[in-house]
Amino acid sequence: MSQRQVLQVFEQYQKARTQFVQMVAELATRPQNIETLQNAGVMALLRPLLLDVVPTIQQTAALALGRLANYNDDLAEAVVKGDILPQLVYSLAEQNRFYKKAAAFVLRAVGKHSPQLAQAIVDCGALDTLVICLEDFDPGVKEAAAWALGYIARHNAELSQAVVDAGAVPLLVLCIQEPEIALKRIAVSALSDIAKHSPELAQTVVDAGVIAHLAQMILNPDAKLKRQVLSALSQIAKHSVDLAEMVVEAEIFPVVLTCLKDKDEYVKKNASTLIREIAKHTPELSQLIVNAGGVAAVIDCIGSCKGNIRLPGIMLLGYVAAHSENLAMAVIISKGVPQLSLCLSEEPEDHIKAAAAWALGHIGRHTPEHARAVAVTNTLPVLLSLYMSTESSEDLQVKVLPHDSKARRLFVTSGGLKKVQEIKAEPGSLLQEYINSINNCYPEEIVRYYSPGYSETLLQRVDSYQPLTN
Repeated sequence: MSQRQVLQVFEQYQKARTQFVQMVAELATRPQNIETLQNAGVMALLRPLLLDVVPTIQQTAALALGRLANYNDDLAEAVVKGDILPQLVYSLAEQNRFYKKAAAFVLRAVGKHSPQLAQAIVDCGALDTLVICLEDFDPGVKEAAAWALGYIARHNAELSQAVVDAGAVPLLVLCIQEPEIALKRIAVSALSDIAKHSPELAQTVVDAGVIAHLAQMILNPDAKLKRQVLSALSQIAKHSVDLAEMVVEAEIFPVVLTCLKDKDEYVKKNASTLIREIAKHTPELSQLIVNAGGVAAVIDCIGSCKGNIRLPGIMLLGYVAAHSENLAMAVIISKGVPQLSLCLSEEPEDHIKAAAAWALGHIGRHTPEHARAVAVTNTLPVLLSLYMSTESSEDLQVKVLPHDSKARRLFVTSGGLKKVQEIKAEPGSLLQEYINSINNCYPEEIVRYYSPGYSETLLQRVDSYQPLTN
């Protein structure tokens, strides 16, 4: 056999390996092929190809593994059990940028499924290597590393702390200052995933100077980046008064209010969430939002969208109104009650109706004037029908007529109890049962007082009353 024929054998073998990994990577993009590939033992066949002498074969093998591990935790588990992670981590430090991106993709695909799988990545020493990749000259490598770190951090505080301890935060803050939009998005998302778990982790992110950079990006034209920026600020502001005040001090008002008019529904939702997370802490922060025109802007936003996009805005109105009489009046003056009443009647989802009922309760509970503002929008018949609906969840029924004295008083002063007594229900019917359960919340003489014909009964007693004469 000539030398040329010998070399041809190797060339054919290389071609076959190349063809194999390319085909597997391609097949792994379609869900219907995954089970067949798994049953054919594809993981064990890909593993040696990660150390192939040909770089493109290594990269494509890593890409195929990432796509498989991305599908479900069984395949991700197979990567861990197959002892593939140490190999990937080693190559992540040594190889070219194409391989680094593919290896970081595998780590992300494994780590996303559960805290246990993310912990397996931490245990094999991947964090230090991923953090080094955040300093790579190639933005694609930085992005892949930031993505993997974010997916590990999002599970819980312990994993987030491990990411922080590896030194990721300052480098992620540098990444959000890079020109590439995709890199900015992923780095902001990773910082958000770190900050969300605890005040201490949020403080670590804040100490790295992230708030000023995020505040500057609120008006970036890229909707996906705006979503992430608003979400990250929310995850910081939610933890404490101090952190919320730091977000406010970055002069996000009134700029953030423009996001409530954005074309992108999730930009609207995340902007409402951010304002809610600030308002909930103190009356002072709520007042600041009112003064900036935030309550009126959120009410307009609730009117311009549907479903879950409305939810944070609805809750914001409840939080603001709960703080004080004056703040509740600010919600009333901004026409918040008719908007909440609309949500109550037109939203199909119970949890959104419950939030609207909860917010209306906080608006109306302060004084008779507040209660009247709720009553005049004809909200009470809607609340009553929800309370009596067999389709309403228990949570919604509880929020509609909570068993506390202020709510009971509001139900009386705003005419709700009187309306209930006017309902003609068949004795023994389900409707009568509901009426009885409402009446049982009140003393008997109050129920009698609001029953139809009671004033006539009283007048008859006056007519027939014989005063004692001396």
